[in-house]
Amino acid sequence: MSFSWTRVGAIVHKELRDYRRNRFVIATMAAVPVVFTTLPTIQLIAADTTNKAVSLHIGLSLLYLLVIPVTMPSVVCAYSVVGEREQGTLEPLLSTPVRREEFVIAKALAALAPTLVIAYAVFGIFLAIAALLAHPVILSAIFTGSHVLVQLLFTPLLAGWAIWVGIAVSSRSTDVRVAQQLGVLGSLPPLAIVALMSLNVISESAGLAIAFAAALLVFDLLAWRVVARMFDRERLLVNRRS
Repeated sequence: MSFSWTRVGAIVHKELRDYRRNRFVIATMAAVPVVFTTLPTIQLIAADTTNKAVSLHIGLSLLYLLVIPVTMPSVVCAYSVVGEREQGTLEPLLSTPVRREEFVIAKALAALAPTLVIAYAVFGIFLAIAALLAHPVILSAIFTGSHVLVQLLFTPLLAGWAIWVGIAVSSRSTDVRVAQQLGVLGSLPPLAIVALMSLNVISESAGLAIAFAAALLVFDLLAWRVVARMFDRERLLVNRRS
């Protein structure tokens, strides 16, 4: 049976429909953007405009925004398998002829789409607030540096890491809360590296940023196959029936 994007699209549609009915997912998608829009905005407006402080404040503000593509999909994807198994909705899906590669890529795309929409929307709101309220020195530093490019580039890459870690954890866990905690923890390492770069603990350079982005891209591309191989349909069905 060949890979079918039609089956993938059907699962993505189902996932997005399920998100709208899941109060926990809706609450996560609503609360995370509010929190991580408020914090960087306060940080930016109250920023000191001395040369060293400007870079630090901008780095902290944008770091808050990068928490969105890390925490949101990791929490949602941690629920994606074990949560459905607990509700009894996973077995009917796994009983269909859908391939495991189709299943995991559909779960990933269903988590990626709303994450990118929300993350980029929040970033746009942040830039609009900065244009209206931030000191001209701060505003100039945001747009003349590489901050906007870094934000646009690393948002989908960090989200991809978080998604694959979340799905891998969820497919092996037996408890939603444990899966969520492990998913969030597993999503933090690349964010920590970006944080060190943003705060100038690691000397930031275009070459380093490109190399790290390339490494994340390779991981995101390879993780699909790795996570699909980890996905054990028989084990999930047997555990559910037992």
